[in-house]
Amino acid sequence: MKALQPWKIWLVVIVLVGAVIAAMPNLFARDTVEAWPDWLPKSQINLGLDLQGGSHLLLEVGVDTVIDERLEDLVSEVRLALRRERIGYRGLGVQDGMVRFTLTEPGQEALARAQLDELNPILAGNAFGVGGGREFTIQDFGEGRLGIGFSEEGRAERVRAAVNQSLEVVRRRIDELGTREPTIQRQGDDRILVQVPGERDPSNIKELLGRTARLTFHMVDMDASLSDAEAGRLPPGTMLVPSADPDDGVPGWVVQRRAELSGENLVDSQPSFQDNQPVVSFRFDNAGARRFASLTQQNTGRLFAIVLDDEVISAPRIREPILGGSGIISGSFTVESANQLSILLRAGALPAPLTILEERSVGPDLGADSVAAGQTASIIGIVLVGVFMALYYGRFGLIADIALFSNLVLILAALSLLGATLTLPGIAGIVLTIGMAVDANVLIFERIREEMRAGRTPLASIETGFSQAMRTIIDANVTTLIAAVLLFEFGSGPVKGFAVTLAIGILTSLFTATLVTRLSVLAWYRRTRPATLPL
Repeated sequence: MKALQPWKIWLVVIVLVGAVIAAMPNLFARDTVEAWPDWLPKSQINLGLDLQGGSHLLLEVGVDTVIDERLEDLVSEVRLALRRERIGYRGLGVQDGMVRFTLTEPGQEALARAQLDELNPILAGNAFGVGGGREFTIQDFGEGRLGIGFSEEGRAERVRAAVNQSLEVVRRRIDELGTREPTIQRQGDDRILVQVPGERDPSNIKELLGRTARLTFHMVDMDASLSDAEAGRLPPGTMLVPSADPDDGVPGWVVQRRAELSGENLVDSQPSFQDNQPVVSFRFDNAGARRFASLTQQNTGRLFAIVLDDEVISAPRIREPILGGSGIISGSFTVESANQLSILLRAGALPAPLTILEERSVGPDLGADSVAAGQTASIIGIVLVGVFMALYYGRFGLIADIALFSNLVLILAALSLLGATLTLPGIAGIVLTIGMAVDANVLIFERIREEMRAGRTPLASIETGFSQAMRTIIDANVTTLIAAVLLFEFGSGPVKGFAVTLAIGILTSLFTATLVTRLSVLAWYRRTRPATLPL
């Protein structure tokens, strides 16, 4: 305390000036800020759904579809396994939630069960080994009748993976819209809550989330008759898929049931133009590029179908091998539909369809009232705290008021730079921080008073007061910071917003107490040299 260290003075000045500049955009409308020069900061604090309104959707993941699709895939796997070992069977198909079949020679039961065991993976379980076991159970119904279906653990694992993948896909799709800080979280076993602040038209979100966007590539069975397929006479291992555009003269296509390639290998998709028509270009990863090259080399001259959500959107002929790992999806696209399809493909396919259980459009009126109430509470809190400090501690209280105002500016600047979303609990965190911000100053000033009563000189009282109170200040703030970190780690939504504002307030109040208040008191003392301190 015997000298004003220049680096500390410059640090405080630079930080406070930078905070004022960073917080300044919040005083102006967003359109005005966007017109500023690029070298000026433009980040503003975003308002949450409860403050500016928006869209609220509760979605249900169609997990039954995931189970059914896995069983259909299992039918193909069982067929290949039995044929490989020349095991005769009949009636292979999905019945009562299981894949069932009957052996033509009951003496082959042991061999058939061995093949089914090879198709039955072991679940990994969690980090503690809980949840492991087999994905499927194998049942013997007697007289050569066998079945394989999901075990309880296998079904639960499949549902969990589908919901988690849906969460990630929904998050990527919402972010592609350009909205900021959506709330996307799991509710229950198979539901997802989506809240998009500022989105006035939920139809755009519903349209994006309502499509599975599952892209697969199938070879067309060029020998199959469409009329026979429509009559139910399909060749083994094929399926009839309707055309996405019936006006093109082809109502449907007979394609191989097994997909040669899927959209999981896509790394990019972009809207483009070909022959002045909107198209969607796509690019595979290395593994997908190798499979795509092999597919086009082995099937040159044949048709292959591009299937999106169980509809053939294009069935081009492979004229030559495509070795670059990229291609083009053409069809009856508009510019808007091509752009939307590219967004869906970039975000990835939903593993199951989503059903909208609840939809609410939250208006901004309640948010405006909440913002006004929060502003009023903050202003009243600052004024009352400032008046109390000035009356109780005199000139030292005015210094504490300067530190309090600096603390508020630092909080707003930090929230702006982080692009944080401010919710009602966040406002509560700021109001709480206003009261907590003066705690450090109270501890320091009371310790200085004690030193003065003990007969120390003003300078010694100031020096001892700051040094002795600092340990208590750090202990108190660190324990509160730990609580804020735990709230952020284990909380969700508004709880995290409260934790963020609380943590930022703790850090800024430490800065203002250790530097702003200390340097202000020292500067006042060096200028006035009082014989006694006005405390």
